[in-house]
Amino acid sequence: MDLHADSPNFGMKKRKQDEQDALVSDHGNSMSVGESSGSGDPCKSLTSTSLSSKNSNGSDSDISCHDDDEDMIDDDDDDQFDNLPPGIEASVPWLKDIASSECKPAVAHVPSESSSKEKIDEPTDTVMQKFRQFKSFDTVDSFPDHHYDHHYDKEGASVSEAQRPKNWAKKIQDEWKILEENLPETIFVRVCESKMELLRAVIIGPQGTPYHDGLFFFDCLFPSSYPTGPPKVHYHSGGLRLNPNLYQCGKVCLSLLGTWHGKNSENWIPDKSTMLQVLVSIQALILNEKPFFNEPGYANAYLGEEGQRRSKDYNDNTFILSLKTMMYALRKPPKHFEDFVAGHFRQRGVDILKACKSYAEGGPVGSVLHNAAAPNNRSISASGKNQKEFQSTVSRMMNTLVAFFSKNGCSNCEEYRSLEIYNLSAAATANLEVFKIESSGTTTLTQV
Repeated sequence: MDLHADSPNFGMKKRKQDEQDALVSDHGNSMSVGESSGSGDPCKSLTSTSLSSKNSNGSDSDISCHDDDEDMIDDDDDDQFDNLPPGIEASVPWLKDIASSECKPAVAHVPSESSSKEKIDEPTDTVMQKFRQFKSFDTVDSFPDHHYDHHYDKEGASVSEAQRPKNWAKKIQDEWKILEENLPETIFVRVCESKMELLRAVIIGPQGTPYHDGLFFFDCLFPSSYPTGPPKVHYHSGGLRLNPNLYQCGKVCLSLLGTWHGKNSENWIPDKSTMLQVLVSIQALILNEKPFFNEPGYANAYLGEEGQRRSKDYNDNTFILSLKTMMYALRKPPKHFEDFVAGHFRQRGVDILKACKSYAEGGPVGSVLHNAAAPNNRSISASGKNQKEFQSTVSRMMNTLVAFFSKNGCSNCEEYRSLEIYNLSAAATANLEVFKIESSGTTTLTQV
């Protein structure tokens, strides 16, 4: 499978592109799509939200983006971005709507190069300076912070040096070198000098997909079985299920990781497979243009117009969840990625809002690309209740994004504020303090 066929502006340097194409080709299509309904796996619990149509498991469900989605940030709240039980979305009582006069940014407005209408002395902007200087690969002293520790910190610490193979440390150093020299421009990695077994990565969602412009964080571990066995990877989901291969509990379903069955060439091959292949496979094969078909058997079960309709509904729902992950990342950026998160959303904030505006007006998700042509034959045209509900949801969520991006210092966001929500009375918005999740119309999960 061509790593870049579904993402025209994948962002890789030309000199590295052929190398990246080869990374997964040796493993064939290493994408794992190993979910089946009713298996009892705790990772396969209820999705946080889904469009009012058949979801990826065939059950009827509703997406209900409550008015709380348009509310603003409370800096004093200490809710965590992750470490949530399966099926429970992150608690966000800090999404409190405020009057328009309070939606002014808390820091100086600094436009991005691609989306600003104004020119500001950019060298004076510390946030963007740090963002531009952020290395694609670097070493850090440790991972723990007051938000959440590295997912594998305790597991790695419980293994003694004697339990590890003789070539374990050298192989990891080789991995570091491969990552430092070959990472694509849309993947960033931090490794730990004092705990070589730990690694943290962020992957930028590819353009042309429902994940575009989003940030997706993964904690990785080189276990004592490495390099004979594959590394372990945990996805920081925030309690959201936005891909058949990325579970709410953090499981990443990929044959290369041994978490889904695959052909011999698709599995981990000692002394040949690399962490770089794992990360590139996640970006290209999991975060793809039509994730609905990642589900086993769906490509054959849902053909023609029916399959495209279901795929479009899944993309719509996925984009809503991706917007929420953006807000979670801004609220609680993972350790050592604070500068990157701030700069990324300051640079791309207006582009994200432009895309939201297009989708709220009926454009297909993924069709708005930055400096690139939209892919052909993306989906069938849609109409009816699902489409109208999605458009309304995106429109209302834009107000939340305006608040977040403005607070983060992104310029020219206010023009994208929805008047429908903008004109709500202070009395009406004062009660919007809790983010409620309705799952499949059977269970209501409310975090206070």
